[in-house]
Amino acid sequence: MAIIDGLLQELEQEAKTTRRVLERVPDNHLTWRPHPKARTLGGLALHIAIIPGFFAELVALPSPGEAPRFIDPSPKSAAELIVTLDESVAKAKKALLGMDDAALAATWRLKQGDRELLALPRMALLRSVMLNHSYHHRGQLTVYLRELGLLVPSIYGPSADENPFA
Repeated sequence: MAIIDGLLQELEQEAKTTRRVLERVPDNHLTWRPHPKARTLGGLALHIAIIPGFFAELVALPSPGEAPRFIDPSPKSAAELIVTLDESVAKAKKALLGMDDAALAATWRLKQGDRELLALPRMALLRSVMLNHSYHHRGQLTVYLRELGLLVPSIYGPSADENPFA
């Protein structure tokens, strides 16, 4: 089994969970935010949907990569979230399937002009940003849902609203 196989399995499994959370985002609250410094519900949800493909494609580029300009787009509708997630996961799979074990173990560097921002093995960067970063924001999104009085889906076990084991 190649190293990438485990990463692809996790990506696929977690995308199903992310989909369940994104499906709970309603159109009528896309601009809601819990605090003036926080992202909007729609902005956070779209960010989560974009992460897999964006970071997999970035890390698949030759090293050193130039730091991208991050923008915080807002969805026009909640339906856009699922379409974006599906496209993003497909992009991630395509980028990851092009990497062998040697590429995953190689140090990838991110620069901003002459300044090196980070240097990590590609696998560590993919795990940290493409996966863990996404889970962090998905957790934030469930808090947004709860604050709005919406149902929170099961993620790794029962939520107060949903028990897949019952």
